[in-house]
Amino acid sequence: MRNVLRMRHYSPRTEEAYCGWVCRYVQFHGGAHPGKLAADDVRAFLSHLASESRVAASTQNQALAAILFLYTHVLETPLAALEGFDRAQRPVRIPVVLTPAEVAAVLGRLHGHAWLVASIQYGSGLRLLEAVSLRVKDLDLARGEIRLRDGKGRRDRVTMLADALVKPLATQLEAARRLHDADLAAGTDGVELPDALRQKYPNAAREWPWQWLFPATRTYQTPGGGARRHHLHETVVQRAVRDAAEAAGITKHVTTHSLRHSFATHLLERGYDIRTIQELLGHRSVTTTMIYTHVLNRGGRGVRSPLDTALAAPPPAPPATEGNPGRRSRR
Repeated sequence: MRNVLRMRHYSPRTEEAYCGWVCRYVQFHGGAHPGKLAADDVRAFLSHLASESRVAASTQNQALAAILFLYTHVLETPLAALEGFDRAQRPVRIPVVLTPAEVAAVLGRLHGHAWLVASIQYGSGLRLLEAVSLRVKDLDLARGEIRLRDGKGRRDRVTMLADALVKPLATQLEAARRLHDADLAAGTDGVELPDALRQKYPNAAREWPWQWLFPATRTYQTPGGGARRHHLHETVVQRAVRDAAEAAGITKHVTTHSLRHSFATHLLERGYDIRTIQELLGHRSVTTTMIYTHVLNRGGRGVRSPLDTALAAPPPAPPATEGNPGRRSRR
């Protein structure tokens, strides 16, 4: 399973998730070999996830994708009975978006790497993993650009860099360079490289352009006995943003991804077209980007509530009385 996933260049996280689901599938059926199981066994497992484990629709779909990959590409025995299988319908969730004042309140309570990573997310629309795994060569301070390599879906893209971050990033590059020089003096193996670049360019892992912009504070031991340095872990920024939002008194469910949502929404509010925002975010389809039109102040359609219109209208004049006001009508 792992060999086929790596041959098809799936990401390490997808590899771990798919292999984990296959293990759970086999354990659910008492350790039976998947080749001896049929489509009904797959349905039973998926039904168990939905009814007993009560997993989300996206989780159930991931389990199905892993099992289909197993039978189609590993065992090479596609389950014909599963063709046209109805995937669980994911509910449409409106993203949590912060106001500019709330963004400033969160960023104002962050410090160090957490502040810089969160600022890049809001200023450039990056996902958290994209931000913490930036390499030195991905930055172009002179042009004000960030080049994302092998983003989600293995797609490259270019996004802008906020002018306010040029000086802090230059300072961060100097700190990362000092740490890199110390690693070279200590004889470390450098950093991890994508695919087979370590075999193609043996010295690239120790070269400056390939180093992490946000290196971890400690090195780790490789299976070969060498020492390498990973990038900053995502949980460091996640915890800091959560604590900052709580300290700011924001009652919304704020995560690091809320900064990316706010980036897209605020650009829409400023009049930028949806196609430009799609390219900046790296969405495959503009349909994904359209979700941000539902969180604008105008509801995405410029519709005004009838209550606002009614309250803004002058009160109606009292009806005019006819005849003798002191005489009651027999009607």
